Amino acid sequence: MRWPAGADFEILDQRALPGREVFIPLRSATGTAHAIRDLAVRGAPAIGCTAAFGIAVEALNAVDVPPAMFAARLEAAFVELAASRPTAINLFWALDRMRAAWKTCAAESTRSVATRLRAEAQTIFDEDIAANRRMGEFGAMLVPDGARILTHCNAGALATAGHGTALGVIRSAVAAGKKVEVFADETRPVLQGARLTAWELHRDGIPVTLLPDVAAASLLASGRIDLVIVGADRIAANGDVANKVGTYPLAVLARRHGVQFHVAAPRSTFDFSMPDGASIPIEQRGAGEVLGYGTERWAPDVPVFNPAFDVTPAGLVSTIITEDGLIPGPDASKVAAFRVGATVRETRIR
Repeated sequence: MRWPAGADFEILDQRALPGREVFIPLRSATGTAHAIRDLAVRGAPAIGCTAAFGIAVEALNAVDVPPAMFAARLEAAFVELAASRPTAINLFWALDRMRAAWKTCAAESTRSVATRLRAEAQTIFDEDIAANRRMGEFGAMLVPDGARILTHCNAGALATAGHGTALGVIRSAVAAGKKVEVFADETRPVLQGARLTAWELHRDGIPVTLLPDVAAASLLASGRIDLVIVGADRIAANGDVANKVGTYPLAVLARRHGVQFHVAAPRSTFDFSMPDGASIPIEQRGAGEVLGYGTERWAPDVPVFNPAFDVTPAGLVSTIITEDGLIPGPDASKVAAFRVGATVRETRIR
């Protein structure tokens, strides 16, 4: 995503990858909500950043209307963006940040408010990149030289403001001089692993092998994987992790074969109001994603079960990697300590 001075806010349309690199302008909160809902932008941190910019865009669009109408338009923008996708908590976290920024300057002119909201959105974006880089440094400590890493979905630069969460750990390990080999699940039905993760790693010159989701069990059983690293869309107060559907079976398989299973996610992905994973809302996607792809159809018109996410119990997670340190063997007490600011050292010895 980018917002050059004097130009539109734009996102790289992830639906067009890897075939074409197309930037599309988002000129309203409505357009931004559609882009999030339709997967033009996806990945929890990226959704949060995009929603923040969507609020800023709407505020700038309304600077010439009366203050009461300006406030009404902003309220409508918050409601519309909050309804775009239900599972990724970063969306709601970013909107809360933008609303708090608005409250601090609501009495100022509409133009001043819009300027302040534009600056807050940029701050959220910049902070996400910095958090990903710190997360990568912590996570790289868990990656041995020569590691063979399995990942699922896309938790790279495309899913964030930049650098990535799970792929950020891999990039940081490579930057530290370690040799790695990555195995990427296709991640059906929308193929984020095949279209996006493989594309990112190939562009970076990091060795990547693509596999069907159903081949992960055989790969782990063969002993060719040293660790699994994935991202997250929401983490509950007890350490349960909601991530792209297919993550839970990978965690089960990793435990069965004695392979470490790590989750990389920023603090903004934690939802301390959710006691456990059963409380996390799971988005159900349309049947068309399973019945075919694009304009191609390969299944009859039958009922479809298509959850976008599943929940991995904390007991299957080896480590949660954050920008503030590592949470090994996460549980409710360790997540509570992290919430109040436990350091890496404190978190690792609990």
